[in-house]
Amino acid sequence: MKDLNNFSGFPKETLDFLTELKLNNNREWFNNHKQEYLEYIINPAKSFVVTLGESLQENISTEIRYDLRLNGSGSIMRIHRDIRFKKDKTPYNTRLRTVFWEGTGKKMNHPGFFIGFDASGGWVYGGLHRFDKLSLDKYRKIVVSKQGEEIETVIESLNGLNYNIGGLHYKRTPRGYDNSHPRAKYLLFNGLYAISPSIEPARFINSKIIDVCLNHCLNMDSLHNLLVKIVD
Repeated sequence: MKDLNNFSGFPKETLDFLTELKLNNNREWFNNHKQEYLEYIINPAKSFVVTLGESLQENISTEIRYDLRLNGSGSIMRIHRDIRFKKDKTPYNTRLRTVFWEGTGKKMNHPGFFIGFDASGGWVYGGLHRFDKLSLDKYRKIVVSKQGEEIETVIESLNGLNYNIGGLHYKRTPRGYDNSHPRAKYLLFNGLYAISPSIEPARFINSKIIDVCLNHCLNMDSLHNLLVKIVD
């Protein structure tokens, strides 16, 4: 991977390809532009993943994982959409999406960092999109315990840095919990993650996007660490 850990920025053609894909989201167009997909999406994305992955390991946790497999298990998310149960039948994701996670199981079952962008801009997510049942039970017990104050402090700190908090899902306090608890609103979450302010698309064609993404991840580090303990 030594030849991949010196990311120099995505080429301008990456944004052009994603724009054209959005306008021509069909298999015929994609099949006719597969070489461009490999050259302008996959190849620079591999370098981005290795470079940012090493920075995350160095600055946040040596246990953070990244993976260059393209079969759906790696850091570069599949371009093909699962359209089986969706009204929108367009076959391709029109954003380039990458993920880095901490844990030994499947990537989406563990806390981590998620970066996505297209020609309109990008963002960094940090946290866990959805708890599994055991982790959700543990999270709820922590919320109503003394430890829950730390969760609230972390969320308020991220709000102060202009990060949005996602994961709100339920409309009612879960059975067995007091809806008058001062942190009852956090019991309505089925996942917990922070979302960065929008990142201008031009920044992705510069090598300094690694520093931009790393800084966002560092800001989210306290939330990441909390979730690692919960899921672990």
